[in-house]
Order: sequence, then C-alpha cells, then structure tokens
Amino acid sequence: MSETAISTDQKIIVFQLKNKEYAISVEQVSAIEKLQHITRVPRVAPFVKGVINLRGVVTPIIDLRKRFDLDEMEYSEQTRTIIVSMDNMEVGLIVDSANDVLDISSNSIEPQPEVVGTKEAEFISGVVKHGNRLLNLINLEKVLHPLN
Repeated sequence: MSETAISTDQKIIVFQLKNKEYAISVEQVSAIEKLQHITRVPRVAPFVKGVINLRGVVTPIIDLRKRFDLDEMEYSEQTRTIIVSMDNMEVGLIVDSANDVLDISSNSIEPQPEVVGTKEAEFISGVVKHGNRLLNLINLEKVLHPLN
C-alpha cells in the first residue's frame, strides 16, 4: 500500500482563544453564528453560559475561555459561537473569533506535547503544524464530557 493511500485529508475550522489558534473538524461543526442573547440557567457548571434559541432548538452555550481556565474577555464584534454536534446533541462554543477553514492531512497531526499544569491541555487531542502556524486540535468529547 502506498503512503498516499493512508493519508486522508480532513477539513478543520480554525478559531482563536486568547493568543492561540485551535482547530475542530468541520464534520463536528453544524454552524458558526454571531453571538446572540444567552438565557442564564441556574445551577450549571461555571463555564456553561446558558442557552440560546437557535432556529427553534434550545442549545446550551459553553464559554471555551472559562472551560480552558483562561482569562475572561469582553465579547466583541469578532466573538463567534461555533455550534458543534456530538451524540445527537448540539452545543455552542463561544470563541474569540473563527478564522478560517483549512485542509490538513491526517499524517500532519502530532500527539499533544506534555504540558504540565494547564487546564486546557486535557482538552487537546493533538497539534497540527500548518505552514508557520501551530494549531491545537480540540477533543470535543472531553470538552463536552460533563454535559453527557
């Protein structure tokens, strides 16, 4: 079997949190929305901002900065909600901005380097070098775990 037969390309959506770029597979994303009014919900995890009504569907919203234990920041014109689907559940992830869509080769994904003491490290499944950019691949299952 040739090397190219093993290599499968996938599309990823790149987004920004603080000064880092993260990526998530396009297959897991159903929409990217501008930030809209979030209705607070009592007694939920601190990183769950609340819910939105997205085209008639009540969708929980997670602030990824809070989930990754990063400094909070005021929302801006660039702030986006990435709507992701997993296990028949839709969830919105608030990010600083959604930059672009890239094609990557599966064999360009490297294991997550050992980073001690950062909360976000447990949510990263690997890293991709794309040109001079380093993208952290999000492990959606771990990000959403307490909601399952």
